[in-house]
Amino acid sequence: MTSPIEIEDEKASVALDKETAAKNVGADGKSLTGRSPGQLMWARFKRDRTGVISACVVLFFFVVAALAPVISAVYGKNPYTLYAQEPDYPFLLDDFAMPSGPFGGVSSEFWFGVEPNLGRDVFTMLIYGMRTSLFMALVLTFLCVLTGVIIGMIGGYFGGRVDYWLGRITDFFLSFPNQLFFIAFMPIVTALFVSPTDETPTYLRAVAIILVSWFLGWMGMARLVRSSVLSLREREFVEAAKVSGASRGRIVRKEILPNIVTPILVQGTYMLPSAILSIAFLSYVGVGFVEPTPDWGRMFAIGARLYEQDPAFMVFPGVSMVIFVLAFNLLGDSVRDAFDPKTGR
Repeated sequence: MTSPIEIEDEKASVALDKETAAKNVGADGKSLTGRSPGQLMWARFKRDRTGVISACVVLFFFVVAALAPVISAVYGKNPYTLYAQEPDYPFLLDDFAMPSGPFGGVSSEFWFGVEPNLGRDVFTMLIYGMRTSLFMALVLTFLCVLTGVIIGMIGGYFGGRVDYWLGRITDFFLSFPNQLFFIAFMPIVTALFVSPTDETPTYLRAVAIILVSWFLGWMGMARLVRSSVLSLREREFVEAAKVSGASRGRIVRKEILPNIVTPILVQGTYMLPSAILSIAFLSYVGVGFVEPTPDWGRMFAIGARLYEQDPAFMVFPGVSMVIFVLAFNLLGDSVRDAFDPKTGR
């Protein structure tokens, strides 16, 4: 037989369940459930129209770069053939080796026109150059982020002499003039592996560009991570982990690293377009990729020599780079605002 006390306890439990259920029902009658920080971030990001559009633009560029060989095959042209010397296109260039058609030779056969002097297809040069730039920038950004996170976390967490010497090493690398160092050091790196009389392979140029850029590209991330770790290592949850006997490695992996993912991710979104511009700069000044490798910077170098005769040649790579860099920077702002709603944008 049930006692009066048990009956009262059961009634109280039922009332509590009803109250909890009422709290979990919104004004529209739908049930409400708790959401993780990632779900909240995604919900805030979807409400940011600028961020969504920027993400779509960035995704479009990456898809085009990844499918460049497929697009080239469907289009029926490639960035290496000198179409002006082909018998099928006898009037592609005029007597001055400039595109004979309007706006750089734009036509149904050549969507973005042709290259002056050689008659190569600009559209395939552009998408293959996009492929080269984005692949190089992704690898470079990953290496810089990884190096900066490791050095910044070690210096910020251990402090003392470790932090002091890592800080001095970071300051030493920051003292290098980046652009002058790129120009001066790139030939040295390639000369270490290839005789001056031999042609430098494209893969070796790519490795040299990544190494030189990585050498001077990780310091900003390291300083950002160090400052974030310094603000976290004395917090209560870190002290609690120390008291519970957690190892230093576990504290760094489980307590500190998850709390600095946001600044790392945001800084990484700013580093990638900067890496693209740096790689394009190297090719523009002649120490990056050379003929016949398609590259945005090399297209700018060709256009700079011939802009008076054929200004249209620089339009497509210039507009593409501006759109991509702008979209990626706006995406970085939107990601930052989604992770930190207190920014108030």
